[in-house]
Amino acid sequence: MAYKKIIPFINAENELPGNVVLQAEQYCFAGADALFVYNYSKIEKEREEFLDTLAKIDEAIDVPLYAGIYVGRFEDVKKAFYTGADRIVIKYDVCPSEAVLKEAIGRFGSAKIMVELDGGVNYEKIPFSVDSLLLKHVDAGTALERKLSRLGKRVIIRDSLRRNDLESLLKLPQVDGVATDYFLGKGLLKIKKNMKEAGVPMNTFESSMDFSEFKTDEEGLIPCVVQDYKTDEVLMVAYMNEESFCATCDTGKMTYFSRSRRELWCKGDTSGHYQYVKELRADCDCDTLLAKVHQVGAACHTGARSCFFNELAKKEYDNVNPLTILNEVFATIEDRKQNPKEGSYTNYLFDKGIDKILKKCGEEATEIVIAAKNPDAEELKYEIADFLYHMMVLMAERGLTWDDVVKELANRH
Repeated sequence: MAYKKIIPFINAENELPGNVVLQAEQYCFAGADALFVYNYSKIEKEREEFLDTLAKIDEAIDVPLYAGIYVGRFEDVKKAFYTGADRIVIKYDVCPSEAVLKEAIGRFGSAKIMVELDGGVNYEKIPFSVDSLLLKHVDAGTALERKLSRLGKRVIIRDSLRRNDLESLLKLPQVDGVATDYFLGKGLLKIKKNMKEAGVPMNTFESSMDFSEFKTDEEGLIPCVVQDYKTDEVLMVAYMNEESFCATCDTGKMTYFSRSRRELWCKGDTSGHYQYVKELRADCDCDTLLAKVHQVGAACHTGARSCFFNELAKKEYDNVNPLTILNEVFATIEDRKQNPKEGSYTNYLFDKGIDKILKKCGEEATEIVIAAKNPDAEELKYEIADFLYHMMVLMAERGLTWDDVVKELANRH
């Protein structure tokens, strides 16, 4: 089902980067379907700073990022995509060359490039092919609907919602979403729910099961196991009743019932360590819930990341989870960079600098090629492991993390 989108926009011009990133996070966890962040400055230094801000936003959010930038040459588009942005928005009236625009569309595809046009422009006769347009300064009504129908393209309307009504804009058949700054500090999930009740298809957070279908205890409570949505680390266990379950679905923030205080509590209201829910599941007997969340700060009241830090008994075993191993090795490499250790080979590489690290990566890549020619693959695994280690040293040297690499792979997938 094609959902209509609410896409908050952030004007990053003359704004502190930290404030822009924080605002992007707030929108993301409030229930935004995507984010549109723009800075159309032509000043090179400001453009470079904006690209750095976009990269930080991409690390902080998990919804699609639309980046509006000034494009003077094709390389500007490439740099913007390197930040992790899902779509690049090019403002047509400040783009110096349609040839650059056409080159970007030809290289990255018409679905990845969006053109921003003013509502007063005759956009029915645009001389290039894109899948969707970002239109601003429009007047909702039958004239707009007819114009969009003749256009034959998907549209996102950028609007302050001070003249036009959100529901009216979203109900236009050609409109995929509305980009607005109207909902700063407001609960987007509730707004999306209201739109759905008005007949607009929205991607809301609603349970497929009613709370009455769960098996609760005599007090109407059900335990909820809470995991980090990326790593599956178990963070805590708490209890929910029907009211807290509904509050969680309505707000997107994990809300529980305190058995000791006999009241509802939203995790983070006191500490600021909110849990933004990403997924809710019930077990086979429907007597236990599993919540996957984005955890801000610590989950435990002691300040620990997880409540489960008291080791009681442990057998020796090999942890061969690739994600865990790669993260742990990379964490050790980063620690060596921050806290050098005498005699450490890793610190030797950092001390020698980027040229030495690149030389070792090249040597190890060659060793992989040689080992792969042998009929026995035993040697190959050692060479791959050596290469991965040196590659992680390179990542740490250049400020990349596994999250950066994995997200890029996910985008390609």
